[in-house]
Amino acid sequence: MSADEQKRATGEAALDYVEPGKLVGVGTGSTVNYFIEALAGIKDRIAGAVSSSQPSTDRLRAHGIPVYELTEVDDLPVYIDGADEITPGFAMTKGGGGALTREKIVAAVADSFVCIVDESKCVEQLGAFPLPVEVIPMARRHVADALAGLGGEPVLREMRTDNDNDILDVHGLSIANPQALESAINDIAGVVTVGLFTHRGADHLLVGSPNGVRSYHANERT
Repeated sequence: MSADEQKRATGEAALDYVEPGKLVGVGTGSTVNYFIEALAGIKDRIAGAVSSSQPSTDRLRAHGIPVYELTEVDDLPVYIDGADEITPGFAMTKGGGGALTREKIVAAVADSFVCIVDESKCVEQLGAFPLPVEVIPMARRHVADALAGLGGEPVLREMRTDNDNDILDVHGLSIANPQALESAINDIAGVVTVGLFTHRGADHLLVGSPNGVRSYHANERT
């Protein structure tokens, strides 16, 4: 299978985790777009969706799937989202699409988090993909200096988030202890959140490969 075929197969496989009659949390990205296409085929069997970004909201609504604000939701059984990198221990880098803060919030609320990726996203150690950090604009220089002090090379991304904040993409980090680094960066004044997902990682992982989709549970190696 090509990379796109792997993503499509993985997005379709994620339907197995959607509970009939319930809401589903929907993330952001190319693999999630295939999941949304698959979800449209069963839209009459779900209550609707909670979305982590405006592009996903627009795509869901275009398929006739109702989208609810998280503040309206009492029960969110599952959140389906991708990753830019994921380790055997399920630590993730996310935020390549700029939705890291909303993704982290929806993941925190959901009972279960299912990560869907093609096999190119599976790595032994995080750091090859630049680490996104969402920052309050007035704090951008302060945060950039602090990130440089941690050994990174922060670069301002030419976009604003759905929250109207800036993103610094941090290059050159070798992330041996992602949980400690997540805490350290989140403690910098002016940081909204960092695109490390370790304190709330995935519960399940679906990996698209040329030989089909492989599934794993937390603490199993990819």
